Amino acid sequence: MKSYIVIGLGRFGSEVARELCRQNQEVLAVDVRTDLVQHVANDVTQAVVADSQDKEVLRALGAGDFDCAVVAIGEDLGASVLTVMNLKELGVPYIVCKAHDETHRRVLEKLGADRVIIPEQEYADRLAKSLASTNVLDYIQLSNEYGIIEVPVPKAWYGKTLKELNVRAKLGVNILAIMKGGVTEVSPAAEYTMEEKAIMLVLGDNKALEAVQKL
Repeated sequence: MKSYIVIGLGRFGSEVARELCRQNQEVLAVDVRTDLVQHVANDVTQAVVADSQDKEVLRALGAGDFDCAVVAIGEDLGASVLTVMNLKELGVPYIVCKAHDETHRRVLEKLGADRVIIPEQEYADRLAKSLASTNVLDYIQLSNEYGIIEVPVPKAWYGKTLKELNVRAKLGVNILAIMKGGVTEVSPAAEYTMEEKAIMLVLGDNKALEAVQKL
């Protein structure tokens, strides 16, 4: 088991913290906002409200004893810069940072961050790789985060209605249309039953579309 301190609990940071815990790792989640800390408190090892721009606060949290730090402080360049500087001075051996553009990335790299990622690019790259090795028939990019895929109905869905599958709630995607035998059902009703050899048009963000491909 490794130990991680995740700083910044927006959408990206909170998901990283939760996933690390799902992988049975020790995770300390940190943010200046109480509501964000409370939102992940039950899903991580420990969650605290603290300002990572204060080196003494990080020292008190034992930041230097963690194997890795993940800095996911949104678009606040100043806060992420100070946080990385503090973590470096405290001796954290590996620092991963979230950046919101290439300028942000370059600054963090110069400060000694071991890895800097721009999440939207990472998701896009992962999706492109997965599309090359799955049964996706077509992909339409709507933005850096959203797209539409054309994919066969998964075998596990055969004989089930859209109401039973509840894909919008469970996977975060919308089924725009279903095609079979030359017939297209646009905006299929909740009672529509999935069949073998049918093809779906699915709308969602890149992460959700990846999940659909793995079914």
